[in-house]
Amino acid sequence: MKLVLGRDDLAAAAESAIRGTGTEVERLDVRPVHKAARGMIGDGSVDICELPIVTLLQAVAYDHPVILLPVTMLGRAQHQTLVTCGDLTVENVEGRSVGVRSWSQTTGVWMRGFLAEQYGIDLRRVDWVVYEDGHVDEQHDPSWVRRAPEGARLQTDFLDGSLDFGIMGNELPADDRIRTAVPDAAQVAAAWTERSGFLPLNHVVGVSEKAAREHSAAVLAAYDAMREVTSDAVGFEALRGAVTKVAAFALEQEVLPRPVDFDELVARSCEALEVTEGRL
Repeated sequence: MKLVLGRDDLAAAAESAIRGTGTEVERLDVRPVHKAARGMIGDGSVDICELPIVTLLQAVAYDHPVILLPVTMLGRAQHQTLVTCGDLTVENVEGRSVGVRSWSQTTGVWMRGFLAEQYGIDLRRVDWVVYEDGHVDEQHDPSWVRRAPEGARLQTDFLDGSLDFGIMGNELPADDRIRTAVPDAAQVAAAWTERSGFLPLNHVVGVSEKAAREHSAAVLAAYDAMREVTSDAVGFEALRGAVTKVAAFALEQEVLPRPVDFDELVARSCEALEVTEGRL
């Protein structure tokens, strides 16, 4: 089996557990970890892979043979990811240009959802600029989103003033001019999480259906080992709220071609692994 997990502690635990079942396993070093997603979805080059949750939802929507293993690999506040170098704030987003790496990027889906839900922004009245394709070939950007010219870079366009705002997580450049567009973003994010009962979810674990069916014991052993190591949300019920919310945001933003209900994810995982919902 081939394994790609960004967190060394969880990867080590999963690798050891898989070997303990007598199954051969190789950990692949892919950085940043999201770059493994396209190969995992497109050609099954990875058996157990850290995936952005939106990528997994798209894969399921297009019936790719991938299931959810309910382990949070990355969850974080998102309100701080809308940034600007000028005097603009979140209230000024309509009619302005906003850059984001990919329309399908999970961070962008969360932040756009907050713009619409909390700030009343009509997303179709924003000049959205994207720089990359997503990880699932069948999905295309909406007609109301434009692609940056070939060779353009989000960080460069943002810093030179070609964009009014950017949505950036780990790719945020270091520059003293940059500030969050949401006033008191940390407090706003904390209040949202308290009201919602969950932290926004970025990355989970995907498993190929082939690996789940042929190596169910190894996959379950990996799950149990990761569950022992992490203090983050693990298990179907722990992820239900966050996954349901981001799936609704993604559908509204034309990131998904159809609704993906959380119970559909549960059923697919349980059927492939031949377990009951309570096992996970």
